Amino acid sequence: MADRGPRGLLDTSVVIDLDKIAADVLPEQVAVSAVTMAELAAGPAAASDVAERARRQDRLQRAEAAFDPLPFDVEAARAYGRIYAAARAHGRNPRRRLADLLIASIALANDLPLVTRNGADFAGLDELVEVIKI
Repeated sequence: MADRGPRGLLDTSVVIDLDKIAADVLPEQVAVSAVTMAELAAGPAAASDVAERARRQDRLQRAEAAFDPLPFDVEAARAYGRIYAAARAHGRNPRRRLADLLIASIALANDLPLVTRNGADFAGLDELVEVIKI
């Protein structure tokens, strides 16, 4: 198995599936972003099924207890310009993947690899951010 490194920023897709992912494929130290926490907070409101809403609420509460999220700060805002430009150069519409690009900006600003279940969401950013697909 490939070494996943000592640190990494988990994309929302990883946090959602965290209970299904073997710990040995994740970096030793993991972080999440405030953007991921916002996506998780929206999850219960987006669910029409009562049981799914409860599962999403539970996931949010577990994430809130486990992580101190990295903010989208001034450095991340600066990094976003580079991330946005790279996405455009790759032929993507950055506005359609705003949350993903904000998460990538936080990874870039904090010099962290980005760990995701959806590598295609970060296509074209490889020169700026190491994207680890699990």
